[in-house]
Amino acid sequence: MMLNGSQILIQALIDQGVDTIFGYPGGSVLNIYDALYDKQDQIKHVLTSHEQGAAHAADGYARSSGKTGVCLATSGPGATNLVTGIATAYMDSVPIVAITGNVSSDLIGRDSFQEVDIAGITMPITKHNFIVHDVKELAETVRLAFEIANSNRPGPVLIDIPKDVSAAVCEYEALPKFEKRPAPQLNASDRKQAIAAIKRAKRPLIYAGGGVICADACVELLEYSKRTQTPICCSAMGLSSVPYDYERYLGMIGMHGTPVANYATLNADLVIALGARFSDRVAGNREAFAQRATIIHIDIDASEISKNVPCDIPLIGDAKIILKQLMEAIKEQEHKEWCDTLQDFKTKIGLPKAAQGDRVDPRDFIYTLHQLLGDDAIIVTDVGQHQMITAQYYQFAKPRSFISSCGLGTMGYGLGAAIGAKTAHPDRPVVLISGDGSFHMNMNEMACAVSQHLGIIVLVFNNSVLGMVRQWQSLFYQKRYSQTSIHRRTDFVKLAEAFGANGYRITYRSEIDAVMKEAIASNKPCIIDCIIDPDDCVYPIIPPGKGADDIIYGN
Repeated sequence: MMLNGSQILIQALIDQGVDTIFGYPGGSVLNIYDALYDKQDQIKHVLTSHEQGAAHAADGYARSSGKTGVCLATSGPGATNLVTGIATAYMDSVPIVAITGNVSSDLIGRDSFQEVDIAGITMPITKHNFIVHDVKELAETVRLAFEIANSNRPGPVLIDIPKDVSAAVCEYEALPKFEKRPAPQLNASDRKQAIAAIKRAKRPLIYAGGGVICADACVELLEYSKRTQTPICCSAMGLSSVPYDYERYLGMIGMHGTPVANYATLNADLVIALGARFSDRVAGNREAFAQRATIIHIDIDASEISKNVPCDIPLIGDAKIILKQLMEAIKEQEHKEWCDTLQDFKTKIGLPKAAQGDRVDPRDFIYTLHQLLGDDAIIVTDVGQHQMITAQYYQFAKPRSFISSCGLGTMGYGLGAAIGAKTAHPDRPVVLISGDGSFHMNMNEMACAVSQHLGIIVLVFNNSVLGMVRQWQSLFYQKRYSQTSIHRRTDFVKLAEAFGANGYRITYRSEIDAVMKEAIASNKPCIIDCIIDPDDCVYPIIPPGKGADDIIYGN
């Protein structure tokens, strides 16, 4: 059948299984939005308040569902507004397809109104990007974009479509849904070395990253740990891959990780890094990281092997497949002495306890939040102290229930991502935990949450400062608080009401239970202004560039 480029684009997206697009219209994509009008019964469009919010929503949709997120923006500023969201997805290996319109082909390169080289701008932060010059190539380009975004290490792909291409007409034939490209085959010699190292180990440790969740390998990870009595710690990206109450789960590793997880890296004789990249927030002092251990690095991306920390045995391939292959060769193991040692350490030195009294302590609040919401909730964060406290204290039980910008560390990520997660899971509780600094960067998306009737609860830990930066100024800059005491006068309760949401304020611990229950029961978008102490800090902390033996436990 004969279709124009815009109709081909929308039909090709439907053919690839897309049911939702997050976007914002403009001149160069008017043809596309006109085609979308005719397909409203097959594909939902969520109108965000800003294109950055659309990119983050596509990201949150993808992380929480395991599907591919899709966002759409016009040329020029619309396209550039996607950039931070695309970079966020790239750093955390999230499959999204970003579609941008551009000026007509004959206007490209002439400094035309709302023209920008978005392909050139996004080249370092996408797995691949396309400029479609011929309408006959459009359908295949869409299918290929989904294949690339989801194959091997996932990530964002951009498709830029000039306006004349979106208007041109050609014959359209439906293409099959994309298939992932085969993962690299595991090298037999490396596998043999890894099995030998595992069998020799007396103090093994698994360091699990986001690749475990990407590979859908959480079940295999738990089975391997149980079979070999191997404790597990997680990077921030790996959180939710292991149930919080699993007996050999040690918690988060790294700068704000649990004392026992960091103690384990100092004393392990084998570290199995699984879908993790040894970032500076995990291995601050790369030379000192796990010095006593043989390191097996399992990753689908060969470029990650020994990039940050030298590994002894590389296993390049799909984490799910590799774990199954290792379990085929390894019978049950016992490491009781090692597990008992870690349990004793965990008992003696745990995470800091919540403060006593009636003032609000975020640690206590996050624990209470889990008790009220249960294991089915999806927790989204912005970036800062609240993010790390959530990572430390929230009791995640199911994969894909923790959504956070961990690689790029994007303040302003959270509300867009929460909109994406709630759109993907309308029947599950979705809570955004933010700080007043981060929320000021993204609160415009409350208009989207309200208009879409998304019952997202936004919990703002309000300390009137940029908490994490101020904490670093306190610890490492002699308390020279330069531009981190913001003291903005925003009334978040009135702000919520202005958007059409419910607004609440919590000043004392005794108010938490009743307010949270009312917000949950309302099933409406809510903002809860939670007043906390500006001097509350996140501990423990390993100073930047230092190792696990330099950990600071508190004031």
